[in-house]
Amino acid sequence: METFFSFLERRIDDSSSLLCIGLDPHIPDLKEPTAASALDFCLNLVRQTAPYAAAFKPNAAFFEVFGAEGWTALKQVIEAISVESKRLGSRIPVILDAKRGDIASTADAYAQSAFETLGADCITLNPYLGKDSIDPFIKDHEKGVFLLCKTSNAGSGDLQDISLASGEMLYEHVAKLAQTWNTKNNIGLVVGATHIDAMKRVRAAAPNLWFLAPGVGAQGGELESTLKAGLRKEGKGVLLPISRAISRAENPGKAAAEIRDSIIEIRASMSNNR
Repeated sequence: METFFSFLERRIDDSSSLLCIGLDPHIPDLKEPTAASALDFCLNLVRQTAPYAAAFKPNAAFFEVFGAEGWTALKQVIEAISVESKRLGSRIPVILDAKRGDIASTADAYAQSAFETLGADCITLNPYLGKDSIDPFIKDHEKGVFLLCKTSNAGSGDLQDISLASGEMLYEHVAKLAQTWNTKNNIGLVVGATHIDAMKRVRAAAPNLWFLAPGVGAQGGELESTLKAGLRKEGKGVLLPISRAISRAENPGKAAAEIRDSIIEIRASMSNNR
């Protein structure tokens, strides 16, 4: 049975990559502050980096800022990824970075928007309203979610590091809940590459789950330490979203290839040392 993460792992094997290309059309990076320019920016990145991408992650905020035209551009970007996938002969997952989280009836609408209207394969969610708020997103085993667990921002500790009566951190409790909820192999966790000690604790709490690990590059996270802290024993389990280090490079395709190759080298070194 195909699940979201079996689909993702097939693409990872095809591309020999754990690199998730972030599609974040920051207005200062665009030729013009328009939805059309945001679309061109992302289409260029998709064309150049698709061979090295385990997944693409468009951030909804950078499209929503342009209103209805931005929403149309986002849909066109997702369609372009599908076209590029067919050209390569290997389907590339699309993770919509939207961080949704609301009561069940509203969550139903958000899930329909992400998966049916836009055509995304996966979405980031805030789990703090409880399981009924994510149920609409995980009822189809072929669609995936990454739940915010220990995020990469400096202020994440304001809530996520609260110590519970059990002695564990709140983010560890979220990880354990996600592990029990993952009955369809379509739930993962967002765990920032900027918090390596926390990543180790989350890996201990959720040994089987996939991590989406933002923060490598512009936010100061380091590639090798992130992989060593987060990878499972078989050398998978961490997806590395990188945006600005690629999109702002003189040659985005070359930058993506170099990062992908570095990931291969680190995984091989880890495998040899086991």
